[in-house]
Amino acid sequence: MTLETITTETLAALRELLDGAKLNPGDIVVVGCSSSEIAGGDIGKTSSPEIGAAVCKAINGELSARGLFLAAQCCEHLGRALVIERAASTGLEQVNAVPQPKAGGSFATAAYELLQDPVLVDEIKAAAGLDIGGTLIGMHLRRVAVPVKLKNGMVGAAHVTAARTRPRFVGGVRAVYDEELL
Repeated sequence: MTLETITTETLAALRELLDGAKLNPGDIVVVGCSSSEIAGGDIGKTSSPEIGAAVCKAINGELSARGLFLAAQCCEHLGRALVIERAASTGLEQVNAVPQPKAGGSFATAAYELLQDPVLVDEIKAAAGLDIGGTLIGMHLRRVAVPVKLKNGMVGAAHVTAARTRPRFVGGVRAVYDEELL
């Protein structure tokens, strides 16, 4: 598998998510990515800076073009902190670490190097998310996550899971809901 193939597969999965997610400019999309899983290894065992950079560049380019922010989830060794642009961090608690391939992951390391003014934050509530390789992004999604079934559900050897969020329903049997928010 080539970096070009990985980029193509990444963009296909991301575009499927974005096309169905009903996002607004300025929304945050959380992405977790195991370069090890993409390469066919076990998560956290064979980190690839080249794969992490290729995936990050593709995702950030597509999100930026749509007016969206990337939140790149670090691995468990940095407490699944997130690399985001400072402009998206208003009201969020910043933490102090600089991701490395073996402490943060290759994808988060690439994001820290690629973003214009990166900061790490402890947690977010993203509007949508893409999980490449079982990185467990759910803790960083808004309360009502809705799975997005992907036709393009693989990047390299890694399974891809996607979710969008929607406002939660409040009220009871008399409630009427806004169909645009479903």
